[in-house]
Parts: sequence; C-alpha cells; structure tokens
Amino acid sequence: MIESARPKSSRLPLVGLFLLFAAPLGTAFWVYYGTGWRPTGTTNHGTLIDPVRQLPLLAYRLPETRPAVEKLFTGKWSLVVTGDGTCNEACRNTLVYARQIHIGLGRLSTRVQRVLLVPSACCDRVYLEREHPGLVIADLGGSDPSLGAGRDILLDAFRGDGLQIFIVDPLGNLMMSYDTRRDPKGLRDDLKKLLDLSHIG
Repeated sequence: MIESARPKSSRLPLVGLFLLFAAPLGTAFWVYYGTGWRPTGTTNHGTLIDPVRQLPLLAYRLPETRPAVEKLFTGKWSLVVTGDGTCNEACRNTLVYARQIHIGLGRLSTRVQRVLLVPSACCDRVYLEREHPGLVIADLGGSDPSLGAGRDILLDAFRGDGLQIFIVDPLGNLMMSYDTRRDPKGLRDDLKKLLDLSHIG
C-alpha cells in the first residue's frame, strides 16, 4: 500500500516569529555589553551636586517685624535664589520664576519655602514685600555676631557663576542647582518628583 504524502508543516513562520522577538533583545545586549555606551541613569534637569553639601545650621534673624529663624534651611524644602543684593532686572526675573514654580506645585507648595540669599546689604524691600510675599530674605551682609564662621561656609556652599536657583532638602543638604541664564524649565518637574518621593519636610 502506498502511503499518501502528508504536507510537511513549515517552520518558517515559527522561526520568523522567534527572530521578531529575539532581535531587539539581542541588539540591546550588544549595545550595552559590546559597545562603550551606557545610559546616564538620570532624568533630572538641573545639575546634581555630588557629593551633597551639608549646610551650616544658622539661627538667622529676619527683619524687625519677623522672629529669628532657627536652622534656616531645615524643616522644609527650599528654593534658594542667590544674588548680590542689588535687586536688578535679572534677579527680579529669577524671583518671579521661583514664585511661579512655587505656585505651580499646588497643594505641595506648603512643603516648600522660597529664600533669597544675598551676601551684602539687601535690597528693595518694599518691592520684595509687595511682589513676593512669603519670601525669606537671608541678608548675610550684616554684622550679626550669631552668624559666626557659618556665614562664610554658607556663602561658599552656594557660590556659583551668576544667578542660580538651588534646591535644599529639609535636612539642610544642598542638592541641585539651576543656571538661570538658561531656561530651567525642568526645575518644577525635579522638585515635584523629590516631593512625591520624600516623606520629610
């Protein structure tokens, strides 16, 4: 008896399906292990300060109408604007930007304070009180003896090129900086991410 020929099932679709799924995986392995390329592993927009700088904890005395602040950079997240005390246009624009970032945080804004840090006599206080209510003005140009050596340490920690905005965590660690000469559009996203991930402050 002659056995009837049965059609052989083709393996081509199976091989094609395997290649379809295996090729991207193989390519990824080759790129990662076979070349010098590595992903950066970061999604932040600012400059990460590494290692993190621990700021001196100063009991800073605010203007006459407000009480002294114990440990200025602790208890809340801080958006710190640095300037020279002249309240020029660039400084004012940076303060407006920081205010908008703060407002844009919505319900999270209560966990963040805005600080203007200046090394010399500051500023147009009438303007600041009118346009930036709630802004903490840390004028380190005075001769308050309680500041001691911490004043110079604090100024050195924030020293940079031009106007900048810094993020300080509630433990007093200086974490990130943003050059305001460039558009620091990612600042709000970075800060919101930190607030969402953190249970302090």
